[in-house]
Amino acid sequence: MTIAQGLRAGLIGLGSMGRHHARVLAGLEGVELVAVVDPMGDKNGWGQGAPVLSTVEELIALGIDYAVVACPTALHEEVGLQLAEAGIGALVEKPVADTVDGARRLVEAFESRGLVAGVGHIERCNPALRSLRQRLEAGELGDVYQVVTRRQGPFPHRIADVGVVKDLATHDIDLTGWVTGQTYTSISARTVSKSGRPHEDMVSAVGQLSDGTMVNHLVNWLSPLKERFTSVTGEKGCFVADTLTADLTFYANASQATEWEAVQAFRGVAEGDMIRYAIAKREPLLVEHELFRDAVLGKSHDICTLRQGLRTVEVAAAVLESAATGITVDLSAYPAAQ
Repeated sequence: MTIAQGLRAGLIGLGSMGRHHARVLAGLEGVELVAVVDPMGDKNGWGQGAPVLSTVEELIALGIDYAVVACPTALHEEVGLQLAEAGIGALVEKPVADTVDGARRLVEAFESRGLVAGVGHIERCNPALRSLRQRLEAGELGDVYQVVTRRQGPFPHRIADVGVVKDLATHDIDLTGWVTGQTYTSISARTVSKSGRPHEDMVSAVGQLSDGTMVNHLVNWLSPLKERFTSVTGEKGCFVADTLTADLTFYANASQATEWEAVQAFRGVAEGDMIRYAIAKREPLLVEHELFRDAVLGKSHDICTLRQGLRTVEVAAAVLESAATGITVDLSAYPAAQ
């Protein structure tokens, strides 16, 4: 393969996410969608006309540079190990694996072979969150005090194999660490299951990051209100990102002098200016594919690595452990993801 010829890519899984990956891959500059794998075939025509294969082995035999893994979470480890052993890079849908041990095995398999591999934590490509991260890195908020996320809505019938923690909360765990540049040091959580399924469908979690920032997550499948809310509060105000609309708003702290001696020692805040930023709103999935393509070509490293994806799985496991035991789980001994 040469850069002039373009990259040869494959897709594994044509489900609710796989069909969107197929659409983007089919039109991605510098990439050829060679084939897709789905044992169920392509009765809906989602494969964009690419040959539909029954096994990963058949795809590997065609000679590809990388594959997008969009099969059910329980199969990520098995499929990922096949690709790594064949020397093929992979973009794995989130979460990277169903278990912490499985995620660790995938990290070792790809890293030991020097292969480019990433996790499809799509919120990293949301325009509002990319802008928020840049502004935090530039120090526009000063010291960060708290990150709050709310991710709720009706139950998605596409989900059969995991609960709300592994499916939805992993978005918030990853984006929180990514926008702040910090890691989780502790987490405490409670879950409930009200929909009659074996997995949890609501979670509320409180955590702390490595710099002392407090974190709150509320995630559920039990609300008719669909909400994707992220706020970061700090020394100079509060950023609010709506990732449904890709809007980012800043609420500034206003200095307000007080003449009342009794409360002069209290350092409070006052309502200041509100700014809603104009942001170019490109499709997050297209941005994700462009960044991964560039990483495979050695042009960029702006992807969620498997090791970072492992960290998210570790925190999600700690959320479930805390909910089951009623104790706060200490994550400070876990190695920080690079």
